[in-house]
Amino acid sequence: MDAKSRRRARVRRHVRVRTKVAGSAARPRLAVFRSNRHIYAQLIDDDAARTLAAASDAEVKAGAKGKIGSAKAVGELLAERAKAAGIERVVFDRGGRLYHGRVAALADGAREKGLQI
Repeated sequence: MDAKSRRRARVRRHVRVRTKVAGSAARPRLAVFRSNRHIYAQLIDDDAARTLAAASDAEVKAGAKGKIGSAKAVGELLAERAKAAGIERVVFDRGGRLYHGRVAALADGAREKGLQI
């Protein structure tokens, strides 16, 4: 499978997930973007089309162990920012990626800090 068809399959999965997952002010969407090197997460209110909170691995301390450790730290940071904004429950949008590795670590980090997914 070449890179173009892998990307096309991921985008198709993401579109399929997005037909079912939508964020609101009461329960925003936790959207995860993962590149080969970095990971980013946002809390999005789709009704008002605005980002309520965001975090990325560039903001996390360099002491995190590898990519998975930094992904978990991003989840923890996002959960802290969500709590500050008064958000406790979110819906998880994995961006067409498998719920595995860095994506799962980010979700676990957010759960550990008290965010309900």
